[in-house]
Amino acid sequence: MKAKIIFLLGVIAYMGSACKDDFLNHPSTTNPTIDTYYTNAEEVNGATGLLYNSVWNDWSDKAFISVGDVLGGTVTGMQGNAQYNSFYNFNIQSTDGLVMDTWKSCYKAAGQASVLIQAFEEKKKTAVDAGYLNLGIAEARFIRGFAYFYIARTFGDAPIVDNPLDLTKPGNGNVPRYIQKDVLRFALEDLKYAEANLPEVAYQDGRVTRYSAKGMMAKIYLYSKDYENAKAKAKEVIDYAEATGRIGLLTDYNGMFTSSVIGNYNNKESLFSLRWLAAMGWNGGNRYQLYVAPQPLLKPLPTGGNGYSAAVPSFDVLNTSTGYEVGDKRRSWSIMEHGFHKSEWVNENFPEGFTYDTTGKVTNDHFIFTPTRTNIQKYVVGPNRSGEVVTPDSHNSMCTYILRYSDVLLIYAESILAGGGSTSDANALKYFNMVRHRAGFGVSADKTSLTIDNILHERKVEFAFEGDYWFDIQRQGFAKAQQMIAAQERGTLGGDGKLTSFKASISSPSQLFLPIPQSETVSDPALLEPAVPYYK
Repeated sequence: MKAKIIFLLGVIAYMGSACKDDFLNHPSTTNPTIDTYYTNAEEVNGATGLLYNSVWNDWSDKAFISVGDVLGGTVTGMQGNAQYNSFYNFNIQSTDGLVMDTWKSCYKAAGQASVLIQAFEEKKKTAVDAGYLNLGIAEARFIRGFAYFYIARTFGDAPIVDNPLDLTKPGNGNVPRYIQKDVLRFALEDLKYAEANLPEVAYQDGRVTRYSAKGMMAKIYLYSKDYENAKAKAKEVIDYAEATGRIGLLTDYNGMFTSSVIGNYNNKESLFSLRWLAAMGWNGGNRYQLYVAPQPLLKPLPTGGNGYSAAVPSFDVLNTSTGYEVGDKRRSWSIMEHGFHKSEWVNENFPEGFTYDTTGKVTNDHFIFTPTRTNIQKYVVGPNRSGEVVTPDSHNSMCTYILRYSDVLLIYAESILAGGGSTSDANALKYFNMVRHRAGFGVSADKTSLTIDNILHERKVEFAFEGDYWFDIQRQGFAKAQQMIAAQERGTLGGDGKLTSFKASISSPSQLFLPIPQSETVSDPALLEPAVPYYK
């Protein structure tokens, strides 16, 4: 059955040995077995390395931004682009390709992690020193925990497959859906193991640590409205950051998103990110800029890529009353608008550096004319140049952030608020305002009390275009989410420069989640039955 195949995608685990400088580009061409492989840390680390990369390809392609930002209203899909439109207007169908891409990637990542966990546990029975295997299990359980957290937020009630190999045994039939609360608990149990067994400091740049697990746990607890545990876990990360300096806010916010060098290596703000390599192209390169960058930047050669402007900033996030406030430097660090200039972005069109020009009425090699007259700047590293390799089809090595330290600071502030009307708690204000100080706001602009709307607004502009804001709306519950969505301007400008206003709406709590792909429910009818408890 097809559903079983999706869950079993992880069975074919990638194996190989990690090289000194990078842990991704090393697929094995052999067929190792448990008896002959995983005999040392290098082999285990090589296997877990690809959990950060190619298993997430389908999701990172377009689903990442569609779920997190198009649904969230921070991004407007190009009119006429069917791949984004159903998310733009909440008309999502179980047959939509991006729904399947999300489902497939999450279960592929979770499945591959599960198979590695089983393999490492089996190897421990004969290993003289199981330390490196325990580390591999902890790393795989972290990735699986994140995958199930994303599944729970995106699909709500969903299957849990602890060991995909069990599905190959006779008599194992359809997989049911389990209640969302249990899917979240399953994710937390994985992360608790990761917290206990991962190292304090990454053994290789880009790998997750004990504090990555604590931060992700804080995010799950906040989503679950378990404010005490969210506060406790976030504070553990903050205390460690303040004591050691190994974790913290990166001063160069713009560089964190436009340079794979600044963004990837020794980045103290990144607690967990997906790691891409341009050289892996469609099998593991970051293709985000292919869809969001303006065409004149990426064409013609030397890159040869396109730049489709397929998803652009919405007027909701551009409006100074609903999005970036006046004086917020994150706007110019995250968005390209008329007059934007990058001297290091050089190609045949822009020998003196790239200049964003919206004065033309037609898109050509020099004018940009998107539906909001803007483009996303985050995750765009520009044309091929020294230190920032971009392939001919526009793949680069920029990471994709999943959890940043600024998120932990805002989680802590919100957990102090704990669902109340407002708070003037000194620590909540301290950490909230730290995020704003990095954005260019002085002490005179510090907030002296916080409401949930203050925090949601800050999260909106801090994490715009990072695939997360929809979940901030969703976790408010149906009534509040309905109100927030109805207030957003999702319209676009026509060729005459006039706004065609569009206000989306949701009418049912079921619209807070994606439907399970139709191809899965056809092959596994149990997925259409009421969800059941996983924990008895």
